[in-house]
Amino acid sequence: MIKVGIVGGTGYTGVELLRLLAQHPQAELKAITSRKDAGTAVNAMFPSLRGRVALAFSDPGSSPLKQCDVVFFATPNGVAMGEARALVDAGVRVIDLSADFRIKDVLEWERWYRMKHAAPELVAEAAYGLCEVNREAIRSARLVANPGCYPTAVQLGFLPLVEAGAVDLDHLIADAKSGVSGAGRKAEQHLLYGEASDNLAAYGVMGHRHWPEIRQGLAQLAGREVGLIFAPHLTPMIRGIHATLYARVTREMNFQTLYEQRFANDAFVDVMPAGSYPDTRSVRAANICRVAVHRPSESARRADTVVVLSVIDNMVKGASGQAVQNMNLMFGLPETTGLQQVAVVP
Repeated sequence: MIKVGIVGGTGYTGVELLRLLAQHPQAELKAITSRKDAGTAVNAMFPSLRGRVALAFSDPGSSPLKQCDVVFFATPNGVAMGEARALVDAGVRVIDLSADFRIKDVLEWERWYRMKHAAPELVAEAAYGLCEVNREAIRSARLVANPGCYPTAVQLGFLPLVEAGAVDLDHLIADAKSGVSGAGRKAEQHLLYGEASDNLAAYGVMGHRHWPEIRQGLAQLAGREVGLIFAPHLTPMIRGIHATLYARVTREMNFQTLYEQRFANDAFVDVMPAGSYPDTRSVRAANICRVAVHRPSESARRADTVVVLSVIDNMVKGASGQAVQNMNLMFGLPETTGLQQVAVVP
């Protein structure tokens, strides 16, 4: 059994980790920390876990995290970078769900996250946890930077096109919509029911923290820098991301076949039949990305454009599910272990 600790178990990604790990046949939960709620039974805060999780939240200072095989950080940005070194030095493998280790250029990270990085030496070591791209690096990693939710949907959607060199890499466009859980479990005015319900709003068009992460990943695939316009939107739903991606075709090929062949061995990417329109409900609570490829009609003015639709559950494939997928790789388990839940409908 893999002894598991979670730092920051009271947020949405934390409780989603608990839900998934409680069903994982090879995971044994040993510690779940929360400074504010230390001593509170986990299932008292989250009754959905009654009968599944018997632990209480513990203070990080007295929690047996160093006795674990792997520790997940489900914490705000800036926490893991201050605590990961001690765990890694103790032989504990770390999976960070925040953005602390995702961006390799530390100065770039500091510019976007507006704080000094506490462990730049670990940034260079960290494996970026997009499993469909970095499996081998993840398997041997001591520290994994779990990708963000928007970056997961956008990178997986663009991946075959960029790898094949089939589109104009200087003019990629990602128009993405997210449910309110993507902002975390916190009280902010724009997330209130009366503000978010019956509304659709763009934000961060002039600059969003996930933009440099997406560009970095696409540049790695392309072997060169890429140009990307990224426009995120907040939608009146709890879970889900829908990314509509646009690229100008520079080399004609059968794009449906390209996608089917590229993801043929990826259990958590479902390439839909030609002409499909995947929706967020089809991935709700499941660790899967559904992708569909479209070409405008030959009579259309922009017949040189390929349109990709990519949907994920931002809390699962976009966060905690992908983190468990990374854990499976790190410990030599089948990638699908504990992650074969069917999407919830309606």
